[in-house]
Amino acid sequence: MALSRLIARPLLATYFLANGVQDLKDAPARAKEAAPVTEAMAPILDNATPDAVKVPSDPTTWVRVSGALQLAAGAALATGKFPRLSAAVLGVTLLPSTAAHHRFWEASDPAERKAQLVHFAKNASLAGGLLIASLDTAGKPGVAWRAGHAAHDAKREAALLSAKVKASAPSLP
Repeated sequence: MALSRLIARPLLATYFLANGVQDLKDAPARAKEAAPVTEAMAPILDNATPDAVKVPSDPTTWVRVSGALQLAAGAALATGKFPRLSAAVLGVTLLPSTAAHHRFWEASDPAERKAQLVHFAKNASLAGGLLIASLDTAGKPGVAWRAGHAAHDAKREAALLSAKVKASAPSLP
């Protein structure tokens, strides 16, 4: 593993480990900030899932779920276990978390607006890092590349086989 990955993944994960702990520890307080986002997202997710899946509507539950996901995926990213999947999961948790906690556009106080904008921009930067990490194949071909080459190889083999069959078949009158 490259030294840069060995250092970068744990550094990127530290925010999510700390934030996950805070989400679990202070879930009721954080739920007040998250309520507008969870109230908007819960019905959308409920409509998008099968009837057998119960989507929670309680903001405290959403904060706890987000915290648990951030802890688990942050630990996985930090230790290099499933780094692409864990980075993607962290990215998915970061978007609603940012919308819930850093709504700079609603702040009336200029100092508060500036502080929230800084946090919003920091989270946008983290999202960029997570996007890079989720697409990083560590120098190995990704699934899309391998699938494309397998299809190309299969077509080539089929053409060669077809040519052999035509060449070996007796000519028809």
